[in-house]
Amino acid sequence: MISRYESAMRAAARRYARFFASSVILTTALLSACHHAPRLAHAGVDPLGSLTPLSPALYGARLPDRLSDSTYWRMITQFSERGGYFRSENFVSNEMGVQYVIPRLLQAVPPGGVYLGVGPEQNFTYLAALRPRIAFIVDIRRQNLLQHLWYKAVFELSPTRAAFLSRLFARALPTNAVPTLSADSLIVALGRAPADPILFRRTFAEVHDLLVKTHGFTIDSTDLSTLRYVDSVFFSSGPSLNYSSGSSGFGGGGGRGGFGRSMPTFADIAGATDETGLNRGFLGSEASYTVVRDMQRRNLVVPIVGNFSGPKALRTVGAWLRERGAKVNVFYTSNVEQYLFMQGDDWNRFYANVETLPLDTTSAFIRSVTNRGFGGGGYAGRNGNNMMAQVTSPIMSLVLDAKTGLVRSYGDVIGRSR
Repeated sequence: MISRYESAMRAAARRYARFFASSVILTTALLSACHHAPRLAHAGVDPLGSLTPLSPALYGARLPDRLSDSTYWRMITQFSERGGYFRSENFVSNEMGVQYVIPRLLQAVPPGGVYLGVGPEQNFTYLAALRPRIAFIVDIRRQNLLQHLWYKAVFELSPTRAAFLSRLFARALPTNAVPTLSADSLIVALGRAPADPILFRRTFAEVHDLLVKTHGFTIDSTDLSTLRYVDSVFFSSGPSLNYSSGSSGFGGGGGRGGFGRSMPTFADIAGATDETGLNRGFLGSEASYTVVRDMQRRNLVVPIVGNFSGPKALRTVGAWLRERGAKVNVFYTSNVEQYLFMQGDDWNRFYANVETLPLDTTSAFIRSVTNRGFGGGGYAGRNGNNMMAQVTSPIMSLVLDAKTGLVRSYGDVIGRSR
C-alpha cells in the first residue's frame, strides 16, 4: 500500500514534470530570440579574508567562526529527518509584518546568539537584524532545504543586492547600481527588466558548480532536478512570485487567481518596513544584505529537513548546541504551531522537543498569527492591518505550561503572545 507521504511525493513529481516541461518550452522560445546577455560583475566568490567580523558568541559559547564545507554538509545530512508533505510549496513568505517585532526583539536579544527558524526568505530578515552567530532552518519539506542551498549559492556569487536580485530572477540589472538605492527602487528596476533565458542558464550553471565542485556537496540527480525547478519558478514568476506560485498553485493556480491574489509578492515583501517606516529587511540596505551573505559564506546558515514534532532534527540541533555551551535565543515558528494543533498530539511532542533545547529566560518564540480568528484581530493595528501578524512569547514559560497542562489549544498559545 502506498503511504500518504509517498502518494504526495509522486503527485508533486508529476506536477513538477508538467511545470518544468512548460518552462523548457518557454526558455527555448526565448533563446531563439536572444543571443547576448550582460555578464554580471564579480561572478566568482569573494575570498574569505574580506568577511566582516562576527559578534562575540553569547555566554562564552564555543561556536565556530565558520563551518568547513565537510562539517556543514555532514550536519545537514546527519541532523535531517525524512522529508514530509505540506500543502503549499511556499517559495516566498506571505507575511508582510515580519519586521514589526524586530525593534522589541533588539531590546531583549543581543547579537551573537543562536537562531532557529522555518520556511524561506523571511528568516534572512531576522538574521540581518538580530545578527546571530549561527542559524538553523528546520522545515518538513526537503524542497525548502534545497531552496536554501540555492539561495546560499546566489548569495555567495553576488556581492551586492543588485547582483543578487539579478541572479535570483534572471533579469539584468545595472552592475553599477548605487549602493544606497532603496529596496523599492531595485525592485522597480527588476520589474522593468525582461526575463533573460541566457542569464537563467548561466546562473544555474554557476550555482551547480559552486555547490558541487567548489563546496563538494553531494547532490544527487533528484535534488539537482529540484534545484532546477526552484530556479525555474523564480525565473518564470519574476518579482511577482508569491506564496501560491509553483506547480501546486495552492489556493489560486500559482498565484494567478483566487486565494493567490491576496498574497503579497516578493516585491511587496522586499519593500516592507517596520511600523516606523524603516526597512529592516535583508534587502533594505547593503549592510543588511552583507550580514546574511557573510553568514552564508561562512556556512553558518544550516538548512535541515525536520518535522517540529519529529524524533530527531530539533533534538539533534539542541545536543550540538549544548555540547558547545550555546543557547537558543530566538525560534521563529511562523504559523507551524497552528498546524500542529490540528494533528492530534503533535503540538505536545513539539514542545517536548523544544524543552530539550538549551534555553534561558530570555529565549523567545516569534510566530505568525492570522488577523482573522484565534484572537489575532487584536494585533492588526500594530501590524499594519496585514493578513498575518507577528507576535512573540517567552519559550521557557510556554513549554512549562504545555508540560503541566495549562496549554491545551492553539488559542492558549496565542493568548500568551504579544
